[in-house]
Amino acid sequence: MTLKYLIQKEFTQIRRNAFLPRLIVIFPIMVMCVMPWVMNMEVKNVVVDVVDLDRSVQSQRLVHDIEHNTYFIFHGQKPTYAEALKDIEHTDADVVVVIPQDYSKDLTRGNQPQVLIAANAVNGTKGSMGAAYLSQIITANTSPTSTAIHDKISTLFLYNKHLNFKLFMIPALFAIVMMLMTGFLPALNIVGEKETGTIEQINVTPVSKWNFILAKLIPYWLIALFVITVCLLLAWLVYGITPAGPLWLIYLLAMLLALFISSFGLIISNYSDTMQQAIFVMWFFVVILLLLSGLFTPTRSMPSWSYLTTYINPVCYFVDAVRTVFIRGGDLQSIWHQVLALLGIGLFMGGWAVQSYKKNS
Repeated sequence: MTLKYLIQKEFTQIRRNAFLPRLIVIFPIMVMCVMPWVMNMEVKNVVVDVVDLDRSVQSQRLVHDIEHNTYFIFHGQKPTYAEALKDIEHTDADVVVVIPQDYSKDLTRGNQPQVLIAANAVNGTKGSMGAAYLSQIITANTSPTSTAIHDKISTLFLYNKHLNFKLFMIPALFAIVMMLMTGFLPALNIVGEKETGTIEQINVTPVSKWNFILAKLIPYWLIALFVITVCLLLAWLVYGITPAGPLWLIYLLAMLLALFISSFGLIISNYSDTMQQAIFVMWFFVVILLLLSGLFTPTRSMPSWSYLTTYINPVCYFVDAVRTVFIRGGDLQSIWHQVLALLGIGLFMGGWAVQSYKKNS
């Protein structure tokens, strides 16, 4: 019965706060409606300058292919390479294509023309991908045999046949929303009561540490259920995207992540003296956990020493498992080791949250 009244107290505090109820509702809506459009790793709108030294029908055909490609913004033709390079130096262009003077003659003789591609590699991804796109267009124009071979190749895209980047990012957004909603709020809970002085009223009661910490955690687990439900509904209503796997597995993974991050927030709150200190410490760890989780870039692209951190990063297990269920339609057998890892880390952090709470009775 004691636990029931403590949970009721937590919900009463949340309800009386003028800001938190609005935040719990509006934050997942804003993230799901805005972030899938902007968190797109696909390289588009590459600005291209062309230097055509040949001025032939064949070279103009190549220029028109570049101009009408949806991945490029055609910035115009420049008379010399030096002038085109100035556009790159002033960030007005990303790539320069130089068509040599004997381009049409080489094509007529059956030789391979040497077309220069100079890419601004300050942004390495944009530079390399822009150069790769242009190489494909140039190869298609200069080597008919390679085009014929390419036409005979049949490509089958598995799980995401339309290459929709939103399908890849929406499950990852679940992790961001869960981390911020069920991590920061518990982190500010106990330390907020320390600053207001109400924690002393609990310390002089016979309430056990287990009951006290559980009463702090359970409301945020219920908030996690609400948040993940809102995210799933918005993914369906706004983008027409639904999980390919069992829905209950997504809820299970969300609850395991909520167990970890809410316990971790309470641990930080137990060791902090002020809300400012708790916010900075929590932000420090949340950024590291998210960036090293494979949420934005593949973990296999990391150096070997940093890849080892994924074995103790629960967010990495969550992102990998939720994408397996959401996109590939995986079942429990497909993600059992991620589930066990999340459960183990979550129980460890929950026990730490109980032990780190100092009750002076």
